[in-house]
Amino acid sequence: MTKTLFITGASSGIGAATARAAVTSGWNVALFARSKDKLAALAQELGDRALVTVGDATDIDDLTKAVSETASHFGGIDAAFANAGRGMFKAGTEAGDPDDIKSMIDLNITGLVMTARAVLPELRKTKGTLVLTGSGAGRKHIKGSIYGATKWFVHGYAGNMAEEMREWGGRCSVVAPGMVDTAFFDKAVPDKLQGQDVADAVMHMINAPARAAIREIYLMPQN
Repeated sequence: MTKTLFITGASSGIGAATARAAVTSGWNVALFARSKDKLAALAQELGDRALVTVGDATDIDDLTKAVSETASHFGGIDAAFANAGRGMFKAGTEAGDPDDIKSMIDLNITGLVMTARAVLPELRKTKGTLVLTGSGAGRKHIKGSIYGATKWFVHGYAGNMAEEMREWGGRCSVVAPGMVDTAFFDKAVPDKLQGQDVADAVMHMINAPARAAIREIYLMPQN
């Protein structure tokens, strides 16, 4: 039976690259994000292996509905990629806008946990894999970085979930890239990592044999 991957933040960047890599690898994909138009265009590219599910990654009702639609449409969920996240428009505890700070923390932390909450019942049925998007910024201290601190949470949470999920045969992994050439940055950085590089790491984790739990892949640009 064809396996199914549920992806948040799937409309662009790492999420879209992972969807393409998954379909190429023979997986079905459920694409979750707020941008219906972008998701529809990606789904048209990917064909009948792709399902569009629109919603807000911080909204448990949206996530629960999307997970239910995915499981019903494809017959189950074998892996999930909690990828939705963002940085701040202006960095810094003093310089940053309070609403922007709160919104970023809500997406990067609460959205991640709510995604796990929504998808874990389905992953338990398949002894599936949950992958979280961490960051190189979550592996070192960066002067005053609130974004980096949210990624420290991701890395800690991934380890905790790995210990919980292994009790019933599931796996939790974190992919931790350095700078990636996506719309996350104002200017293109073509000499850095590409979305495909991160997607390949995600596919390596979810395609690994059941005996192997790949807890983390840490990617850094060579240049």
